[in-house]
Amino acid sequence: MDSADSADRYVPDSVRQAVKVLIVGAFGVGKTTLVGSVSEIEPLRTEETVTGAAVGVDALAGVEDKRTTTVAMDFGRLTLNDRLVMYLFGAPGQRRYWGMWDGLAEGALGVLAVVDTRRLAESFEVLAELELRGLPFVVAVNRFPDSEDHPVAELRGALDLTGDTPVVTFDARDRASSIDALITLVQSISGGATGPAGTEGTDHPDEAARGPVAYAPRQGERLPAER
Repeated sequence: MDSADSADRYVPDSVRQAVKVLIVGAFGVGKTTLVGSVSEIEPLRTEETVTGAAVGVDALAGVEDKRTTTVAMDFGRLTLNDRLVMYLFGAPGQRRYWGMWDGLAEGALGVLAVVDTRRLAESFEVLAELELRGLPFVVAVNRFPDSEDHPVAELRGALDLTGDTPVVTFDARDRASSIDALITLVQSISGGATGPAGTEGTDHPDEAARGPVAYAPRQGERLPAER
């Protein structure tokens, strides 16, 4: 392994704080794509082939062409600045796997709830589950090529969100757009005020370094995707 590869695999010595973020959403909304687009290390994925056994069990309407599904978690890492690193844990979307949320959410700063407006009803149970568990979250509306643009106020009403729940629109395939969505989450919980265009409740990524430490691996500790 050369030194450049090593530098990419391990957290820089300058990092002083780390946050753990849980990414949830209904089946096929783009969680795995998001983790893959922003992770600076090779993402850890636990995907299996979707088989006929899922018919009648999982909500496949609108995603009939999807061939794989996450069955445990996605894992990635993103260094936001020279002081702050973010560990991303993507949860399975099917309801039968929601029992894993408790373990995946342990120590998390908050939750990014990914939504697909083409199948908005699939997100109602996801958001209700987050509220039931008392987990702080930001709603991230993933823009698909064939999805319509909706004003944030309209989305908030359709999802029956409280006025203080941040909402951001983003494209899970785009690294910069996905990072903006994650910054929205960190800053909304850390007390930010304003953020990138299309977001509410964020400030600047440097401000996040002054927020709470939700997840702090030891210096040099190797996480699953770093081994």
